[in-house]
Amino acid sequence: MATVTAPALRATLPGVLKHRAVRKLLLLALVAAILAPLAHARWHSGTWPAALTVDLTDPLTHVSDWIIDNRDSHPLFLYFFGHISNGVVLSVRGVYLFLLAAGWAGVTALAAFVAWRTAGVRLALGTAAAFLTCGLLGMWVPTMQTLALMVVAVLASVAVGAVLGLAAGLSDRMDRALRPVLDTMQVLPAFAYLLPVVLVFGIGVPAAVLATVVYAAPPMARLTSLGLRGADKEVLEAVESLGATARQRLLTARIPLARRELLLGLNQTIMMALSMAVIASVIGGGGLGDRVYQALASVDVGAALAAGIPIVLLAVVLDRVTAAAGRGTGPAHGRPTTYALLAAAVALAVAVRLAGRLDWPDAWTVAVAGPVNRVVDWMTDHLYSGVPVIGGTADWAGRFTTWVLDPVRDGLQGLPWWSVLLLVAALAWLIGTWRTALTAVLAMAAIGVLGVWEPSMDTLSQVLAAVAVTLVLGFATGVAAARDDRVERLLRPVLDVFQTMPQFVYLIPVVALFGVGRAPAVAAAVVYALPAVVRITTQGLRQVDPAALESARSLGATGGQQLRQVQLPLARPALLLALNQGVVLVLAVVIIGGLVGGGALGYDAVFGLAQGDLATGLVAGAAIVCLGLMLDRVTQPADRRAKKGA
Repeated sequence: MATVTAPALRATLPGVLKHRAVRKLLLLALVAAILAPLAHARWHSGTWPAALTVDLTDPLTHVSDWIIDNRDSHPLFLYFFGHISNGVVLSVRGVYLFLLAAGWAGVTALAAFVAWRTAGVRLALGTAAAFLTCGLLGMWVPTMQTLALMVVAVLASVAVGAVLGLAAGLSDRMDRALRPVLDTMQVLPAFAYLLPVVLVFGIGVPAAVLATVVYAAPPMARLTSLGLRGADKEVLEAVESLGATARQRLLTARIPLARRELLLGLNQTIMMALSMAVIASVIGGGGLGDRVYQALASVDVGAALAAGIPIVLLAVVLDRVTAAAGRGTGPAHGRPTTYALLAAAVALAVAVRLAGRLDWPDAWTVAVAGPVNRVVDWMTDHLYSGVPVIGGTADWAGRFTTWVLDPVRDGLQGLPWWSVLLLVAALAWLIGTWRTALTAVLAMAAIGVLGVWEPSMDTLSQVLAAVAVTLVLGFATGVAAARDDRVERLLRPVLDVFQTMPQFVYLIPVVALFGVGRAPAVAAAVVYALPAVVRITTQGLRQVDPAALESARSLGATGGQQLRQVQLPLARPALLLALNQGVVLVLAVVIIGGLVGGGALGYDAVFGLAQGDLATGLVAGAAIVCLGLMLDRVTQPADRRAKKGA
């Protein structure tokens, strides 16, 4: 008896049913028609049933109490965590004392020398100007405190990330085991794991460094694994044919071939560590982050900006230096020139030390807080309300809340929980595979099991609104930058500033303009996520095959037709990546939004940290991780080869 193959069976279907998406929708409609009446009959209220929730308050409270009771006496804390804490303190103190001993002139000269050796004269001059600006703003000592903290945190993050990446890059089993761990480390909000770190290490530098390591190590691990797995197979076979052992192949072939990925991992680790500077200040990190956090508490925009600018400058300088090292595009320098300039930098540091001028002179500082605050006051007085015709920013925030945020939140909370799961399954399966849909549904179900379904729907409504605004602005700006080099050049420094500025800094003017509530939380999330969406969109459109554009122009296509019919379809993977990154970055600001009236899960996480309530903080953090996992699955299509198994 002849067998009927799947392609032959599909060939006999009507035309509309040959589309994979249509067949999936019909199957989902059939499943929904069967399950929906049963679910409605069993759970007619629509709210998540209490019988399906798990209360973690008691076990987590017991864990918290045990840690507090045994922190000063248990051998685990005395002989393990205690040694880690002491090692971190001594390392940070050593780096900080070295920076102070070098003085402002020595640090500036040595930083400029490293930049010159890596990328040339222009970056060296920019690096020197960046460090001098930190002094002019009166932030030299806090900058050195932050730099010392970041040096130790980055070195620890690179070490941990490299070890994990090495294990994942050399073993498929370790790669599969570490992937969900790295996902959780990267998506879990910092405020959620600050509390466990503080419980173990107490308030201070060790907790700040270790919290930064948890946040900054995953990029190094991922890129190390990617570099090792992407090594040229022919080179590895050639090395193996010469009789090299596994260790020799690793040291002489795999790691050198992965140099670009390793340096990119270092770059991303530095950026993420600096982005944690302000959050780490909440648990005693000190430095620039502490100044920003204090300014937030007193709503002092000028002081926050004065402390935020050095963080941005450090991030930009370190980004450029590590990126240049990764490209290997630095100019060739002779040894005599290198030694001469290094000797000059050391001589300058020694001369300044002998002259007793290690500290930045007070007479060389420029007060920017006053003028900035006057500008903010003017904007608040003239833009907050009472603007003719268009209304003030407070009116915009109120309308956005009434017309967008409230309906979306009420709609999500009004839907029966099982219908939300069906909707998530449909979206995830349409864009991916049945495994994708199962993961997304289980993530949403976990939120209900944790007992935070209602606040999670509130948070989801804010995320969806912020993502929609981000995509509209980001795609429009990215298209403009891709089609005009002048627009891209003008946007580049602006995007650099917005991408490296700590969230706390621009949260203050957002609150000053929009007030307190969910609307300013959404505005802060948009500002934070917009640069990544613009950059990815611009890069994707610019990488479209020039031959395809030339072919469209030869056929008489206008600029708009080229964009709609050629560039956007060919740049679809980049646009989907921009969507995914927009969702992830918006979700990252949910916690920060809880500080300005965003409520929901963000408020719960902040409340848990402030009150030492491990259960509230961790449960809210876990719910945000589940939301992030679900949104990731419904915004990233599976590879075509994976879809064949769907």
